[in-house]
Amino acid sequence: MRVSAPILRAQPVSSWSERSLAAVWHPCSQMKWHPEMPLVSIERAEGPWLFGHDGRRYFDAIGSWWVCLLGHRHPAVVQALRDQLECLDHVMLAGLTHQPVVELSERLSAMTGNALGHAFYGSDGASAVEIALKMSAHAWQHLGRAQKQSFVCLAGGYHGETLGALGVTDLSGFRQPYEGLVHAAHVVPNADARRAQPGEDARAVALRQARHVERLFAEHAGGIAAIVTEPLVQGAGGMIFHDPEYLRQVRSLCDRYSVHWIADEIAVGCGRTGTFFACEQAGVWPDLLCLSKGISGGFLPLSIVLSREEIYRLFLHESAAKAFLHSHSFSGNALACRAALAVLDVLEQDQVLAANRLRAKRLSERLQPVARHPRVEHFRSIGMIWAWEVAGASVDFSRRVYRVALEHGLLLRPMGATVYLMPPYLLSDGDIDLLARSVCAVMDEVLA
Repeated sequence: MRVSAPILRAQPVSSWSERSLAAVWHPCSQMKWHPEMPLVSIERAEGPWLFGHDGRRYFDAIGSWWVCLLGHRHPAVVQALRDQLECLDHVMLAGLTHQPVVELSERLSAMTGNALGHAFYGSDGASAVEIALKMSAHAWQHLGRAQKQSFVCLAGGYHGETLGALGVTDLSGFRQPYEGLVHAAHVVPNADARRAQPGEDARAVALRQARHVERLFAEHAGGIAAIVTEPLVQGAGGMIFHDPEYLRQVRSLCDRYSVHWIADEIAVGCGRTGTFFACEQAGVWPDLLCLSKGISGGFLPLSIVLSREEIYRLFLHESAAKAFLHSHSFSGNALACRAALAVLDVLEQDQVLAANRLRAKRLSERLQPVARHPRVEHFRSIGMIWAWEVAGASVDFSRRVYRVALEHGLLLRPMGATVYLMPPYLLSDGDIDLLARSVCAVMDEVLA
């Protein structure tokens, strides 16, 4: 049973959109475009649906930037938050602790087989990456290797938009305006499976591309603190898929050359690739692992860095100066941690990831008209992610898809010529069929 939504005071349909344009600076948006591309004012949400003040509903096919794993307002998470509000909203995590943060930390560690045993909390994905970068460099200082201060990222990698995270982000649109402020990383070619040469499969691409990492480490490992990767799928770079073998190679090279591996599972963790942690599919664990986005089901901001015991122990000392002196006011917020625990409960008790395999198979089958379209290239999927490119896409292709999708009651936000789906997990067969029909209709209209 769904929890009923509160009744909001009636407003003219255009009111919230107009007021937002006047008062809100929207993220990742060219505000100049919005008078011609009006903001959609959302009144409420339920399951995969967003309900607008205009009386229309929109299928959230991208999970509102990949965070709403269980759909909107899942009743179990709503109830967990109500229960938590009855006892504790928030308390600082310096010198204090509370049940939800302890339970969540223990549970996540157990899910790694205790390979990653210590959880440090932030507020969002970029802050998790910042934390991991600082932990790595600081850990090397404690080992007397303060010269290891540089980082490595993959071509097309995205890790957030704070200055430290931008340093390991290889997307010029995000980074170029701030080049003078950013400590740039070494960039190595990725293992994009679409770039297979004749006779190669995705694993062969991974092995070939890992040699770039090996050559860089062989020459510069003395100054490199860590390599940062998005396991299996590089999201904002255009849904770049690579074989799990690449992760095994990175782990081996990091061990050989004494470099930390930071796995950014902010977008690909929490079951999105089919296993709870994407790294599971390679059978290896990083030194530091970042989680955010879906971990709290889209209810509240939360990010986590899971650390190996060896790194954690380097900060244990009688001197406060040797501690990891990084903090966020809302670190380990009790409500956010309780939401995350409720999400983990639903995933486990309802065997969601196992059911997702059937959901994914059905949606892939229903999307075959898109896959076979003569202008569609590299149709691909993993877990609950689908992506494809459109050949000859115009400069305004992504905006056109966005507008046409809204006309069809669908929320899509392509990245350049790449269209992708990252819908909520808990979809019925009817939801899946409707989503596929809508996507097919949008692509037919846009590519007509």
